[in-house]
Amino acid sequence: MSAWLPWLDRQGRVSGLRAAAFALVLLPALILAYEAWAGQLGAKPWTRAVHDTGTWSVRLLLITLAISPLRRVLDWGKLLGIRRMLGLSVLAYAAAHLTLYCIDLAWDWGLIVTEIIKRFYLIVGITALIGLVALGATSTDGMIRRMGAKAWQRLHMLIYPIALLALLHFALQSKIDVSQPVLMSGLFALLMVYRGLERFKIALTPLVLVVAALGTGLATALCETAWYAFATGASAWLVFQANADIVTYPELASVRPGHWVALVGLVVALVGAFRRPKARPARRTQAAAPAGATR
Repeated sequence: MSAWLPWLDRQGRVSGLRAAAFALVLLPALILAYEAWAGQLGAKPWTRAVHDTGTWSVRLLLITLAISPLRRVLDWGKLLGIRRMLGLSVLAYAAAHLTLYCIDLAWDWGLIVTEIIKRFYLIVGITALIGLVALGATSTDGMIRRMGAKAWQRLHMLIYPIALLALLHFALQSKIDVSQPVLMSGLFALLMVYRGLERFKIALTPLVLVVAALGTGLATALCETAWYAFATGASAWLVFQANADIVTYPELASVRPGHWVALVGLVVALVGAFRRPKARPARRTQAAAPAGATR
C-alpha cells in the first residue's frame, strides 16, 4: 500500500518533498472544484473549467521538465523522486481537459469528432494527449524492466516534442491574447537552453545561467513581437516598445512574458550561486590491492 501513497518515499517513510509536490498538483483541482461549487466560474463554467485544466496541464508539464536542470543546479538529487508524480499529474489534468471539453459539448460524439477534425489546434492537442497516455502507461518500474532502460529512455524523450505540441495547441486556441502561451514557451526555451548546455558539457555556473536568462528573455520578447505583428497586424515597434518600457509598468500584471522568463532564469542563477555542488570523492578506478601486497 505504501508504494501507492504519494507522500511516502520508496522506503515507506513520510517525505516532506513528496507531500509538498502532491499538494502542489492537487491544489489547482481543489480551487477549481470550489469555484464551481461557489458559482464563480462565470457565464460559461464548463468552458472556463476546460481552459483552466488545460493551462495547468501545460504549467505542470514545464515544472516536470524543470526537475532535471534544477537537480543539477541545486545539487539536490531528491528532486528526481517527485518527477514521476508530476508527470502523471500532467496526464491527469490533460485527461480532465478533454473530458470537460466533451461535457461542454454534451457528449455529442458526432459534434466532438467533427470539431476535432476541422480544427487544427484540436488535432494538435489530441496528438499531445495520446503521447502523454503512452508515457503514463509506461511510467512504472515494471514497464522499465520489461522495455529495458535504453528503449524506455528513448520513448520518454518524446516528452519534448509532446511539450512543443502542447504549447502550439495552447497558443492557437488563445487567439488574441497570447501572453500565457508566450510565457510558457519562453520558459520551455529556457529549459532547452539548460539541456543544451549540459549536452555540450558547459558548466552551469552563475555567469552562464545569467547569460542564458537574459538571452532567453530577449528571445521571448522578440517572439511575442513577431506573433502580434504577423498574426494580428499590430505594430511590431509598439509591441517591442511595451517590452522595453519595463520601468513604466503601472502594475505587476503588465509585466511582459520576456521579463518573467528572464526573472525566473536570474532567480535560478542566484539560487545556484549560493548552493554550489558539494565536492564528491573521486571514484576509484582500480580495485584495491589485496592485503599484504607489495608495489
